[in-house]
Amino acid sequence: MRTAYRVRVYPTPEQAMVLNRTFGCVRLVWNEVLAWRNKRYHAEGVKTSYAQTDRYLTELKRDGDHDFLYEVSSVPLQQALRHQYTAFVNLFAGRARYPRFKSRYGRQSATYTRSAFRWEDGRLFLAKMDGPIAFVWSWPDIDPAMLNPTTVTISRDPDGRWYASLAIESEEEMETLPATGGSVGVDLGVTDFAVLSTGEKVANPRHLKRKAGNLARYQRRMARKQRGSNNRVKARAKVARAHTKVADARADFLHKTSARLVRDHDVIVIEDLAVKNMVRNRSLAKAISDSGWGEFRRQLEYKAAKYGRHLIVIDRWYPSSKACSACGHLLAALSLGTRRWTCPGCGTLHDRDINAAKNILAAGRAVSACGVDVSPQGSSLRQSAVKQEAQPVRAGISRL
Repeated sequence: MRTAYRVRVYPTPEQAMVLNRTFGCVRLVWNEVLAWRNKRYHAEGVKTSYAQTDRYLTELKRDGDHDFLYEVSSVPLQQALRHQYTAFVNLFAGRARYPRFKSRYGRQSATYTRSAFRWEDGRLFLAKMDGPIAFVWSWPDIDPAMLNPTTVTISRDPDGRWYASLAIESEEEMETLPATGGSVGVDLGVTDFAVLSTGEKVANPRHLKRKAGNLARYQRRMARKQRGSNNRVKARAKVARAHTKVADARADFLHKTSARLVRDHDVIVIEDLAVKNMVRNRSLAKAISDSGWGEFRRQLEYKAAKYGRHLIVIDRWYPSSKACSACGHLLAALSLGTRRWTCPGCGTLHDRDINAAKNILAAGRAVSACGVDVSPQGSSLRQSAVKQEAQPVRAGISRL
């Protein structure tokens, strides 16, 4: 099993100088090679392999104008070329956008492989540095001296904080939690972050909305500073710290919510939401982005796999809100503003979100019990027959 530990790093001024120089060289190599790729493709219409970029880097070092590249470890520079090659592989496979040029004002990082660092007795030694780099270990039940990292990625956030990500190849078995016998359907939303089939509603903390005033004030102050001045650098750091507080608060909320669901339930059922398409709605884009649905699903996936829980993802076109969880009657239409509705078939009064969560759980049970094709591969590319036809849904849906 491959895992990683992200620790806070506190480099000395000399170490910070070496790392900042490495970040600059990595950024320059990435941008120079990316520009060369683009120019070569538009001029000759050919793609560039990793071996060709490796030779280009050698020529770049020897041209006389980039002698400073020899002052840093060559491993992070080679890793930048590998990452760029992987980015283009993901682009051609349709998994990512076109690679962009790196900015000096964003997050900076450099990746070291085993030939460029040493891990001795829980201490980290990087290439071009005399002594170990200090970090804080946050897992008291794990002895860092027993680890054997394969790669180390040093990063510096725009707010000035340093981190090290230690990639570990471990042979540990899955840590299974005791069975609870519980199952839950989760309906994600904006008004309430999550509504459970048990009737519980998890409030949306709206981290970005609560800090929007401070962010706007810091951004106005930065806009008034002269470009290139030290005051603008300080103002930009304040903006970055404000964004970091929002991101940290959101991550803390998502981790606690996902951990509680995995801890308390054996089976968790969610919808396959197309977040990328949903944020195109100008009225809801900021609220949806602030909710962090994609990150929430990612956390549920890896935590469920780690602790032996079963996560089921049903088709995004399944009409969970329009179907009655009591009798299965399917409404022809249901506007987004309708939060409560009465079933014409059985007369049950439904809360829209709780009813949707119950239907999501029922659909997940159908998948688990008989393998009903509720979440097919490529479901985002087509609508299911249930979604297109306004007929009662009864087959395969158990009553709650």
